[in-house]
Amino acid sequence: MTGPLSGLRVVDAATLFAGPIAAMHLGDMGADVVKVEHPRRPDPSRGHGPAKDGQNLWWKTLGRNKRTMTLDLSHERGQEVFRRLARESDVIIENFRPDTLERWNLGYDVLAAENPGLILARVTGFGQVGPYRRRPGFGTLAEAMSGFASMTGEPDGPPTLPPFGLADGITALATAFAVTAALSARATSGRGQVIDLAIIEPMLSVLGPQLTRWDQLGTVQPRTGNRSANNAPRNTYRTSDGRWVAVSTSSQSIAERVMRLVGRPDVVDEPWFATGAGRAAHVEELDAAVGAWVAARTRDEVVAEFEKAEAAVAPVYDASDLVADPQLAALGTVLRVEDEDLGAVAMQNVLFRLSETPGAVRWTGRAHGADTSDLLAELGYSVDEIVELRSEGVV
Repeated sequence: MTGPLSGLRVVDAATLFAGPIAAMHLGDMGADVVKVEHPRRPDPSRGHGPAKDGQNLWWKTLGRNKRTMTLDLSHERGQEVFRRLARESDVIIENFRPDTLERWNLGYDVLAAENPGLILARVTGFGQVGPYRRRPGFGTLAEAMSGFASMTGEPDGPPTLPPFGLADGITALATAFAVTAALSARATSGRGQVIDLAIIEPMLSVLGPQLTRWDQLGTVQPRTGNRSANNAPRNTYRTSDGRWVAVSTSSQSIAERVMRLVGRPDVVDEPWFATGAGRAAHVEELDAAVGAWVAARTRDEVVAEFEKAEAAVAPVYDASDLVADPQLAALGTVLRVEDEDLGAVAMQNVLFRLSETPGAVRWTGRAHGADTSDLLAELGYSVDEIVELRSEGVV
């Protein structure tokens, strides 16, 4: 084991994305993560997205650094196994609808009575209280209700949803942060606690001052496409070789360098150019100048000229570009991990680099229930008892 969370056990009893991604991050940092799935209904994420040779590719990343076991929590004996597992664990992450664990006699009061230091992270669409608490909750709903979709897309187009699990990914980071905060509190108090996390709230936290703006000005942020309502030029621009680059001018000095580079130093001395809001009001003129300059050059030429001018630009990448980028190679951002089914599999590395206790990807996502017998044996079940549990459909 490696990483700052080595020695901690995390039970991933969640499905689909937010909770399991949070558990993946904790596992990357060294936690012993036990993935609990229904014996006959595996985590639906095993069937999401592309597959190769019958092996789901998303699961190979999502399930990494996790030992997998099957357990029917609606079965009385399954509940007994789970309580025993909870006694030997530090964190449980679940995303059942509110009151489900309580219905199974697995509420926090029951689990904490046997393990007062247990931390229970409850990740749901709308939280544990309120009129929406029992509604089905998915990242798409959070992306819509948080205000993200309303401010995303072209000005004359519809609200736009992301083509990936944005809310789930952000919620996963928030959950991992909440777990480490609760672990820090436990180090002082000796007591665990419940984390109540609604997926909509982490989305709200990254969307800027939209609430304060509405409160103080009575206005909402409009859809501006790839442009920004706060500064200009800021957009994606097509190069002469049919590729794309993104330009950002959030700082005044960068904005000045960009306009001098593209042959419009005259605008830098205009009074309106001195603020981001002023530049945003003249976005058509600025965008036209940058767009024309970029369109006359290849992507590599654009990037080289911007770098020489110390202006901010980035090529618009897809996955093939990511694996070839020398900066990402230097950071080790893209990792190849040996997989028993597919051989070497490329995936994103751990989130950050710690100098003394680095995390690691130790293995890829394992088969459904691959470690059930080993984990039951660790919990003290005999071979005969494990056979009996299997025969009863508990595991």
